[in-house]
Amino acid sequence: MKNKSEKIIVVLGPTSSGKSDLAVALALRLSSGQAQKKFGIRGAEIISADSRQVYQGMNLGSGKITKKEMRGVPHYLLDVASPKRRFTAAQYKKLAQATIKKIHRQNKLPIICGGTGFYIQALTDNLALPKVKPNLKLRAQLEKLSTPKLYQQLKKLDPRRAKNIDCFNRRRLIRALEIIKTTGQPIPRLKNAPAKNILFLGIEIAPEILARRIKIRLEKRLKQGMLAEVKKLHAQGLSWKRLDGFGLEYRWLARYLQKKTLRQAQDKLSYQEMTARLQKDTEHYAKRQMTWFNRNGQIRWIKNERQAENIVKKFLK
Repeated sequence: MKNKSEKIIVVLGPTSSGKSDLAVALALRLSSGQAQKKFGIRGAEIISADSRQVYQGMNLGSGKITKKEMRGVPHYLLDVASPKRRFTAAQYKKLAQATIKKIHRQNKLPIICGGTGFYIQALTDNLALPKVKPNLKLRAQLEKLSTPKLYQQLKKLDPRRAKNIDCFNRRRLIRALEIIKTTGQPIPRLKNAPAKNILFLGIEIAPEILARRIKIRLEKRLKQGMLAEVKKLHAQGLSWKRLDGFGLEYRWLARYLQKKTLRQAQDKLSYQEMTARLQKDTEHYAKRQMTWFNRNGQIRWIKNERQAENIVKKFLK
């Protein structure tokens, strides 16, 4: 990062906190004629940092921004992979770095927006992500372990990764263990210093307000056809196990559609219990996101759009 045009803004926060709306608002403000003249840039464009929104066809379940919500602002790294295939953090980092360079070449400002802390850290801390191919023999061994045992094993081998990962997501736990067992060490930071011209904006929101937003957003997406989306993905060839591995919405809707049990074999998962479990798991996920973000002392926590705009103005001067 040598000059003003090579700066980056990161908008982050827990799920349902309003990250996308803030990122779009900032991009529109920075694309105005007045802002372009004042800051010497030609506008701003957004790069998604969400590990599920990279997949095609996973829209409502991942909370993917719609064309209407984009309000004409270009968005990148949405729908770049098939959900039938594995998409790694290393692939994300490579694509995101290329996109950042493309945006900078146009004398525009990249805004990274998302809630996947590991993706954001891979970019901003310049993590050295190893290209580890799937080890079917090792995976078969790990599949025999319970999810809590997988998590405890990761916690012992790579505590830093364990703090961020979804501890209920077997697919991600197995992949993380596969990497560390293959390389013999936790994922390191690269020796070269990470970029300094990065502004981290975090959305601060009270837990009780966030819980209400999660509930409202869940109900809205269910009405919009989230169950139909999961049915369609399964009909297109995604196994129930694969859908379960995506976590949260896809996990619980897939289990509901399969009539999975929670305790006794005769106890079918009801719609009401499915939504309650999903609400609870999403709230827990938001807490884990905040635990991860709170480790970053560079984040400027904001409560509204005006605060964000004032900080951005000072950052770009």
